[in-house]
Amino acid sequence: MLRAVLFLIALTMVPALELRASIPVGFFSMDEHLAWPVVVAVCAAANIVLGWVVFALLDPAFGILRRWAWFERNIWPRLEKTRHRLHPYVEKYGELGVALFIGVPLPGSGVYSGALGSYLLALDRRKFAIANVLGVLIAASAVTALCLLVQHGVVGPDSWMVRLFLKMRTA
Repeated sequence: MLRAVLFLIALTMVPALELRASIPVGFFSMDEHLAWPVVVAVCAAANIVLGWVVFALLDPAFGILRRWAWFERNIWPRLEKTRHRLHPYVEKYGELGVALFIGVPLPGSGVYSGALGSYLLALDRRKFAIANVLGVLIAASAVTALCLLVQHGVVGPDSWMVRLFLKMRTA
């Protein structure tokens, strides 16, 4: 069981996969069967912690990168421009907007991009922590609901919903 849990945690840490992949793997592809509440709890907890760690590491990482003249001259101005363009949306929607961005189980969203966007928009640590938890819970709920629908035969394995959310390819 420990090996299965560690595998799910490791899969959750992979950028662009996160719990959107680890929950379905835990449901359908594990040699060692775990109860679905355990799968969801492990993947959601790992994803929440991942978001907090990524957000905490961004400031030191950008501090180091900004010492590099090429980065400061070519990349940082683009990031600043993006920050100024998106700041009104954060002012309007706050952490709920970040939570929805993290929670929508689509490519390009998730805790990595949510943490980066929150950092660039200067969202404080507490607000990001709340948005991260809410977003991960939204994503976990959506993916779990779809997995349960597939598991109980409500959604067929070759449906567009399965291919979109679970990235399963039919032959």
